[in-house]
Amino acid sequence: MGWGMWRIYRPDIIPAWKHPETKKRLSWYYQVALNQKPAKYLICKHISAETNPFRLGEEELWALHKDLKQKFSNALEEVEKGSLSFNELEKSEHSFLDVKVALVKHMITHCNFCERRCGVNREKGERGFCRQTSQTYVSSWFHHFGEEAPLVSVPGLSGQGGSGTIFFISCNFRCVFCQNYTISQEYERYGEGDPVDPQMLAKIATILRKEGAPNINYVGGDPTPSAHTIIESLRYMDVNTPLLWNSNMYCSQELMEILVDLIDIWLPDFKYFSDECAQKLSNAPNYFQIVSRNHLMAHQHGDIIIRHLVLPNHLDCCTIPLLNWIAKNLPRALVNIMQQYRPEYLVARYPNRYKEIARRPTRAEMERAYAEAQKLGIVYEPVS
Repeated sequence: MGWGMWRIYRPDIIPAWKHPETKKRLSWYYQVALNQKPAKYLICKHISAETNPFRLGEEELWALHKDLKQKFSNALEEVEKGSLSFNELEKSEHSFLDVKVALVKHMITHCNFCERRCGVNREKGERGFCRQTSQTYVSSWFHHFGEEAPLVSVPGLSGQGGSGTIFFISCNFRCVFCQNYTISQEYERYGEGDPVDPQMLAKIATILRKEGAPNINYVGGDPTPSAHTIIESLRYMDVNTPLLWNSNMYCSQELMEILVDLIDIWLPDFKYFSDECAQKLSNAPNYFQIVSRNHLMAHQHGDIIIRHLVLPNHLDCCTIPLLNWIAKNLPRALVNIMQQYRPEYLVARYPNRYKEIARRPTRAEMERAYAEAQKLGIVYEPVS
């Protein structure tokens, strides 16, 4: 199915790309999706490491990562400007990507993928907050037509369309209203999905792209507990595709340092401004400091569409101050102010315990959120 077919099913796609800010703010993503530029992970593959990173200790790897990061940044800048052709980059036996793979292999033995920093050896079967060993499970993968309009199709790209979405089991949050709780929190009850290794994950991503997905969308649950498998899978991929990180953004700073050179477009949640709300509803301590830091890093290193789910009775403590912070600190970001909240999971089971959010947001609450965004000059995409 080509571009024209999707006008019938998603009439918002063409207007989204005609908005002058969409192509401007998602320019890198747009060019990679249309194969006009190489994805960042492919550039990483062509930044040579002169030594075998799999023989180095973690401290040595971080020093090497710092050196190669500068080479990568220089190459990326030249590719962006058009003064360096991707074909001019030479592929070597060991690369910047291999350094990143070696690092996550070390990190999972004292897991610090997220800011809970459990420190467990998942390689030996130990389990931390996310309850995952080193084995990665995929719940489902498909062409997702319910994502933001620019992620569903890109004008000029042939094929089926739909964001190439891969849902991973597990999460490092405990949101009481989670709509995906069967794969994020109660997967032991509903089924863990299918085990995948890096080679299989690479095959899944390649199939989705070759069928016409404009991006590969790593989500869950949350992709953070599966970062080691995701990053290693890139060693077995050669297809040019934008990589999308769809996450609660509770990653550790170390993992963010690894991801920023791989991810072409970020689709992060920014749920709360209040740490008290984050702790109460998602069991996420020190939320704002961690997640704001990671949003700043993502904004500095790629295209970004921020999702903010409006919670009932949380306009003053979260939505309004958060939109003001985004306007001040993340000026290039597109923002999806989401109205899809509904009482799910524990809120649906125990509505008296969670009375403040045991209903959908009202029209007045949503209109207030949209009006604030408009006042601040935020370019947002209300969900139709």
